Amino acid sequence: MPQNTSGIHLAQPRDSVQVHLPDGRVFQGAPDTPLATFFKKAFPDMANPPVAAIINGSLSELTWPVVHDMDTIPVFLSDSDGMRIYCRSLSFLLIVAAYKLFPRAQLLIDYSVPHGGYFCQIERGRQLSGVQLSKIEKLMQKMVKEDEPIIRERLSVGKAKEVFASRQELHKVQLLEGFKEKHIPIYSLCGFRDYFYGYMVPSTGYLQTFTLEPFSTGFILRFPRRENPGKLLPPQRFTVLRNVFNEYGKWLNLLGVADVNSLNKAIDSGRIEQVILVSEALHEKRIAEIAGVIAQRQKKQHHLVFIAGPSSSGKTTFSKRLSIQLLAQGCRPYALQMDDYFLSRDQMIKGKDKEFDFDSINALDVPFFKQQLSALLAGNKVDLPRYDFYTGTREPGPTVTLEPASVLLVEGIHCLNPCLAEDLTEGDALRIFVSAITQLNLDRHNRVSTTDTRLIRRIVRDAASRGYTAEETIALWENVRQGEKQNIFPYQEQAEIMFNSALAYELAVLKPLVEPLLLQVENMRARIETERLLAFLRWFKPYTASIIPSNSILREFIGGSSLDASTRTS
Repeated sequence: MPQNTSGIHLAQPRDSVQVHLPDGRVFQGAPDTPLATFFKKAFPDMANPPVAAIINGSLSELTWPVVHDMDTIPVFLSDSDGMRIYCRSLSFLLIVAAYKLFPRAQLLIDYSVPHGGYFCQIERGRQLSGVQLSKIEKLMQKMVKEDEPIIRERLSVGKAKEVFASRQELHKVQLLEGFKEKHIPIYSLCGFRDYFYGYMVPSTGYLQTFTLEPFSTGFILRFPRRENPGKLLPPQRFTVLRNVFNEYGKWLNLLGVADVNSLNKAIDSGRIEQVILVSEALHEKRIAEIAGVIAQRQKKQHHLVFIAGPSSSGKTTFSKRLSIQLLAQGCRPYALQMDDYFLSRDQMIKGKDKEFDFDSINALDVPFFKQQLSALLAGNKVDLPRYDFYTGTREPGPTVTLEPASVLLVEGIHCLNPCLAEDLTEGDALRIFVSAITQLNLDRHNRVSTTDTRLIRRIVRDAASRGYTAEETIALWENVRQGEKQNIFPYQEQAEIMFNSALAYELAVLKPLVEPLLLQVENMRARIETERLLAFLRWFKPYTASIIPSNSILREFIGGSSLDASTRTS
């Protein structure tokens, strides 16, 4: 059949390239123009600028030169990947400014704080004065105003070692000893080179919103949250959380595991078995201490304990181990699951995505729960419910009467919400918050996110016990995180006790289990997340799970728990 060629005509070569955006707009410019230049024209609002892009299904930096027509998806500061890039770049800006003013100071970016920021301090040195901190902040602001370029280089591992050795950053030199590739990406700002395991903004002009605040033995690098990227949140109290970080730091010192390099050395030397056993002993010691506090209060008729925590924090195993310790203290624990008080699905309100929002307090039959809680504490016989997640209905459960010496352990993500305790007298309940609050970073400048640790735990557990692919778990994770931000973390400081379920060695054990799952991901968005996780996991040496105790919190996720903690977890 002859083809119609009437629409075809001879044309002159085009001396420009085009960038096509998802909203249908097309921008044209000279070849080799950085993508950042196109985006500045397309998105002039610097309160929420694009800081990266998705090109051909992969996350890319805006320094990418456009050499041919392309479709691209902008990644904004309000996106999770965008905020990670912003915080990483801001950390680099801080590191460079601090080094220029105080070159002998070894800056440690330690842990995140609830209201948007990182707690930082000078290792083995004096605390920075207010004047010194002000000088650093002013230099950072000056560098932002001058819009200094952040340049990505590709150095040989040997050259990178020389760079870090010249600044006496031996922790980075030692970390590179186990690096298997010949070259490594390095970033440069105003002549200062450093390694980071993720992408950066093109220049310092993107880093408009930050401040430095003195705090404790160091200071906080404040930055916005992605929900409101152009504004800093008001400071929040995090006394209980800070105490947990301080405690975990002492544990790491006791274990001789300050960072990933020292963990890898423990694996190579065979000392890892001691690290595992001591880590587990520290967990058991802390749980026994908490049981002692409860037992002491129980003598005063305070026999109600609320246990809350985010997804994959190990709440279930913690609760069961706490029950064992309470039995050893002469108490009679009884566990009450808040999941059994969900409304029937025909009564639930669906979220914006038209899915049932099990993370909302409105998904619970709060009046019914409070009624049964009051009856249990009064010593009355109560017909408890059991929630069937398959049918979406409540069914009859056991009939229970608490004995006088009983301790009622109520577990659920909403257990710190004040609305559950409105009818209780202050002091009638002990509130415990459980989370995996890791502090084991790659090095002084590269943090390992507590959220990433929980996500990896969940991917491994969901694959083993629920048949989910990593892709499915990652697809759900954003909604899980939003639910935590709305319903869990705002109340964490209501807790009188925090239990840190993180284990210094766990990522070495989780690595060989999660990597094959991550490598199977095909969806574009999920693949971007897996590439990020794989980028930091490659620094960990793998270790077998064989000697991990059967009652370890980690067993809740990798299997083999003697406490059968694989059921009814959130």
